[in-house]
Amino acid sequence: MTIKNKTIFITGGAGFIGTHLTQCLADKNKIVVYDNFHRDALSKSSIFSHKNVEIIKGDILNLELLKKSLPKADYIIHLAAIAGIDTVVKEPVKTIEINAIGTYYMLEAAKGLKGLKRFLYFSTSEIFGSKAYQVKEDDDAVLGKVGEPRWVYATGKFFSEHMIAAYSKKYKMPYTILRPFNIYGPQQVGEGAIQVFIKKALKNENIKISGDGGQIRTWTYVDDLLEGVFLSLSKDKSKNQVFNIANAESQITILNLAKKVISLTHSKSKISYLQQKGVDVYLRVPKIDKAIKLLGFKPKVDLEEGIMRTIKWFRKNSK
Repeated sequence: MTIKNKTIFITGGAGFIGTHLTQCLADKNKIVVYDNFHRDALSKSSIFSHKNVEIIKGDILNLELLKKSLPKADYIIHLAAIAGIDTVVKEPVKTIEINAIGTYYMLEAAKGLKGLKRFLYFSTSEIFGSKAYQVKEDDDAVLGKVGEPRWVYATGKFFSEHMIAAYSKKYKMPYTILRPFNIYGPQQVGEGAIQVFIKKALKNENIKISGDGGQIRTWTYVDDLLEGVFLSLSKDKSKNQVFNIANAESQITILNLAKKVISLTHSKSKISYLQQKGVDVYLRVPKIDKAIKLLGFKPKVDLEEGIMRTIKWFRKNSK
């Protein structure tokens, strides 16, 4: 971790990933967290009252407040987004507004910023569509049909990628885009499957899965994601590049994931099946050769170890 004595502006900084980033960066940097606290892991953490952390409660769609709040930042990490399939399907208009227009507002606020070393954007593996095997960063995006709410999320994110690249070209703004694959770990809030399964298992409640549970995902422990972020911010080779960030070896079906969580928690939970509603992603497996080559990225936490660490945290912190 080589970043120090910098000012880092994090949108969506109160969420799961933003809280972890703030915890890692705050001792040696000034962190400005900008968030509406719709999902809040930060206020429950020890970093909330850190002397180097400034918290601004604001909406990403409030351009005036964004411009007013943005200091002479060395780095901008743009995390603010609507995420989670249930939320996206229920709120497609809001998803587009926040994920696309919110990025536009962030770029508008940042475009005149002098000395900005990097605009780091969190995109999504969802842009690869419903059947993505060994996908590389320069593979074509596969955006689903119009009218299917699930694809609103990926469409907004992919639109933002193009917009960031365009702003970079026009305003000489250096950027890095990350496409994380299924991040999990302690302090997770929202709809992530692993934390939902763990919470259910710790209470011996039924774990519900969609369809037959044969959907394959690639899971990435939050510490490995953070390593990818820090490498992206500190390496010149990451400028104006897109990276898949994942543990490509942690592939598992949703059914076997549920079974693994039950086994590791020694739970009495049973698995029940729900009829699949709408479209689903059946296969999501990336290639991470580019991140390995240019960043020196190497995931270290395998799936079982990551789940055990997450179980330990939720066991300690669940009410």
